[in-house]
Amino acid sequence: MIHFIDRLQICWPIITAMAGADWVGSEIKKLVPGATVEVSDLHGTGDHFHVRVISDSFDGMLPLERQRPILDFFMPHIKSGVVHALDLKCMTEEQARVAGNTVFDPHGEGEKQFMGIHIRRPKEK
Repeated sequence: MIHFIDRLQICWPIITAMAGADWVGSEIKKLVPGATVEVSDLHGTGDHFHVRVISDSFDGMLPLERQRPILDFFMPHIKSGVVHALDLKCMTEEQARVAGNTVFDPHGEGEKQFMGIHIRRPKEK
């Protein structure tokens, strides 16, 4: 089922089923044309994603400047619960080469063990 949210006179479709890694990747490629997009569905549930967006168009930009258009697009999907977790790494090709594997899972174990901050949405009453 698709719902529409009217935001700034633009209709944003909100998908109420599992999003899926393919959908996440294709939407990001629309937002950052020419980027290499690597999406990992961390639990196989279609709602916890690690995403690497690699593009030299990010050169000279601060991390939040790189992430903002992507976060703005996904925010309605996060608020609706379709996407629960979106770990977003936006980097240039050189940064990606140096960084190597950046996948982590805040709920995982072993190599993917979380080593940072995980913010949970408060439960609605």
